[in-house]
Amino acid sequence: MRFKSLSFQRRLQTSFNSKDKTYRYFSSNPAFALQQPRKASYNEDENGEMEWEKLGFGPVSTDFMYSMKCCEDGNLTHYGNIQFSPFAAVLNYGQGIIEGLKVNRKEDGRLLLFRPDQHALRMKMGAQRMCMPSPSIHQFIHAVKQTALANIRWVPPPGKGSLYIRPLLIGSGPVLGVGPAPEYMFLTYASLLYVEEEEVRAFSGGVGGVKSVSNDWPVLKALVRAKSLGFSDVLYLDSVNKKYLGEVSAANIITLKGNVISTPPTSGTILPGITRKSIIEIARGLGFQVEERSISVHELTEADEVFCTGTAVGVAAVGSVTYRGTRFEFKVGENTVCQALGSTLVGIQTGLIEDKKEWIFNIH
Repeated sequence: MRFKSLSFQRRLQTSFNSKDKTYRYFSSNPAFALQQPRKASYNEDENGEMEWEKLGFGPVSTDFMYSMKCCEDGNLTHYGNIQFSPFAAVLNYGQGIIEGLKVNRKEDGRLLLFRPDQHALRMKMGAQRMCMPSPSIHQFIHAVKQTALANIRWVPPPGKGSLYIRPLLIGSGPVLGVGPAPEYMFLTYASLLYVEEEEVRAFSGGVGGVKSVSNDWPVLKALVRAKSLGFSDVLYLDSVNKKYLGEVSAANIITLKGNVISTPPTSGTILPGITRKSIIEIARGLGFQVEERSISVHELTEADEVFCTGTAVGVAAVGSVTYRGTRFEFKVGENTVCQALGSTLVGIQTGLIEDKKEWIFNIH
């Protein structure tokens, strides 16, 4: 796997260079499809005694990770720490993009990857906003597949969870002044996933709509305070009027009133979630009217159902929201729209429901 410059005759630096005023970009090498990174050995049955039901969502170290730098071949290595300069742009200025997607095991043993092309596109869009080069869609998917296959023994049995793949694009080169890094690194690694008004998350003109490495830290103070009061999460409002819904800490928010499903638009401050996008398409296919528009807190309090969507959480019902000391409750449990949409999504992701939209990539 190689990154090739888009310069006319020569390789340029991986980002803007103040000395020679040049840029360097990721691009697929014409011979890329013929290049295969070295294989790592693994034994699919080694984790036969794993207690899958006790898994959570945390940093479980698996066996292998995939890494590549600009203009170098990508390869699988044993999972471990990475090393770069203390001046690295990602450490000093937060120049980095993350993604997250699941690998599920089907009953016949095949591994299923859900919409990796959409994650690759989102990384590319985020990289453009962050002045970073990015791997092509083909390179992104190839790296994810290699990571999944190398860690195949960590993919839980059907119904026991998922292997969570974390692609990471970072400015690894050293910088002192504010500016793009001179070198970039693309990594994919894996972990395990078992699914069961003072603070604002993003501001207009910022990078709330990009899955940057710095996007989630603003929520920590409010989240810690909320948990100390007995709440499970925080729903953020817009930074201008503080009356329109934004996001939950790490998920999109959706409301239901009658036959109308509403969700805030991804207009720069809200991340364009892949799960959100999929639920919208599923809902429309089931006959629901879907609106992407601003939703006031008042409208939220009158909703029939409220639920969150995200790669890790899937589709999760919200039982109640407390606003200015008043608790508002919503329908949850059996025979809810949230349950129907979530079951359909999981069915497609795990191969139990026919994939008519070509969202699934078979990787084993």
